[in-house]
Amino acid sequence: MNHIQQRIDAVGRERLLHIGRGIEKEGLRVTEDGALAMTPHPAALGSALTHPSITTDFSESQIEIITGVHQSVQGCLDDLSQVHQYVYQVLQANDERLWISSMPCSLPPDETIPLGSYGSSNIGRSKSVYRMGLGHRYGRRMQTISGIHYNWSMPGISSEEYFALIRNFRRQAFVLLYLFGASPVLCPCFVEGRQHQLQPLGDGSGALYLPHATSLRMGRLGYQSDAQASISVSYNHLKGYADSLYGALTQPYPAYEKIGIQNLGGEYNQLGTSLLQIENEFYGTIRPKRTVQRGERPLHALRERGVEYVEVRLMDINPFESMGISAQTMRLLDVFLLHCLLSDSPPDSPAEIAEMKHNQHLTAERGRESGLHLQRNGQPVVLTEWAAEVLQACAPIAAALDAAHGVQDYSQALAAAHQLLANPEQTPSAQVLAAVAGQFQGQFKAFGAAQSQAARAATLAQPWSEALTARYQALAADSVGAQKSLEAADTVPFEEWRQCYMSPEHLVV
Repeated sequence: MNHIQQRIDAVGRERLLHIGRGIEKEGLRVTEDGALAMTPHPAALGSALTHPSITTDFSESQIEIITGVHQSVQGCLDDLSQVHQYVYQVLQANDERLWISSMPCSLPPDETIPLGSYGSSNIGRSKSVYRMGLGHRYGRRMQTISGIHYNWSMPGISSEEYFALIRNFRRQAFVLLYLFGASPVLCPCFVEGRQHQLQPLGDGSGALYLPHATSLRMGRLGYQSDAQASISVSYNHLKGYADSLYGALTQPYPAYEKIGIQNLGGEYNQLGTSLLQIENEFYGTIRPKRTVQRGERPLHALRERGVEYVEVRLMDINPFESMGISAQTMRLLDVFLLHCLLSDSPPDSPAEIAEMKHNQHLTAERGRESGLHLQRNGQPVVLTEWAAEVLQACAPIAAALDAAHGVQDYSQALAAAHQLLANPEQTPSAQVLAAVAGQFQGQFKAFGAAQSQAARAATLAQPWSEALTARYQALAADSVGAQKSLEAADTVPFEEWRQCYMSPEHLVV
């Protein structure tokens, strides 16, 4: 019996059945023709600050839908679908829909992209100021990129084991970019005024692309930061991770000091002048997470109570799935994450961290290129050969999950992944490219608008009841009440609150 099988047996059926998974899905609100909707967050959806399931991300025009934690894949997807149904019903009033692509729709000038608004409470104001800071630091266009975050946990896992999972995930994340990347093409407006190596698709007026790209969102044009490249974060243990984040959160950064916290008129430009304003600004393909208490800093929560779950952040929205993700993809993620958890995970090193970043960018921009080589321990290795090794090692894990649930679904998800590896033209990225180039004559906006309309129609066709309407209306009303209570409870001026919240002592235990 090999050591992976022994580790699977040690986990046991009961813990496999109690894997927890939840989804956070971002999506831009758009008009019928695929332009960014400039209307405020709909009042019927409640308060973006306090609603448990419906909020906004960077922009007022960017809805984020959050599921609960589920012990079944289908239950999680059903939850996601139900919240979407209510959102779509509300959006019909303005004939808006959610953009079902990670790379954004047709965007207005950068400075006119509306920032998320969360009311007059100190915590609400801080969220808007944080977003203002992101706009100053990276530009607002970059922040309109959307994705799906997959939150995953299993009972009885220590912080040390979660960090071992994270190290392996980062080493092998290229497999997921190849299999599920779905953003090989974008609207030319996204890179207006920026240097890029993208090629025009067709006549070049309606789309830019890279021929073998899987996920431009995860490449150098996507959700990246040159400034953050200077953060040397190791995932060898919680203390090292926390210490490196603490440095980035507390040390002033000259370029951001120039921006200043407030402008001459007294309006806020950003929350602080350190390399990271707050923990959420740190970009990465996966994060260790811990649920925070109100007003608590995430780093303090992690240090005090350890890792509770991991947040997978590299999943593109699949434009061919009405929810942006399928049950089969979620099952493959479960298998992959368990593989990362149960496999040997040596410590990372600065050289390997540089290798991982190189592999990520190469896969994002050229992943479907025949014979593409990545770097592994300083040696070249063919992407598809390494990916095949990873998927092969996942077989006993898929079998164990099937046995626990009494299904064949996990092995089928793994077989589908092998199929994509052997047939790159079947990957979501290749299918997106083929559709934009063929059916939509090189017009990315037209493709996105059509797929977004199809997703809305498919979702609204699902069964619904008056009881569900009443439930979501009550959630919205409760969230508005909760926001008002927060606003009424504030007793200190915002600047005093900001200084206290941003104080380094709140980052330590």
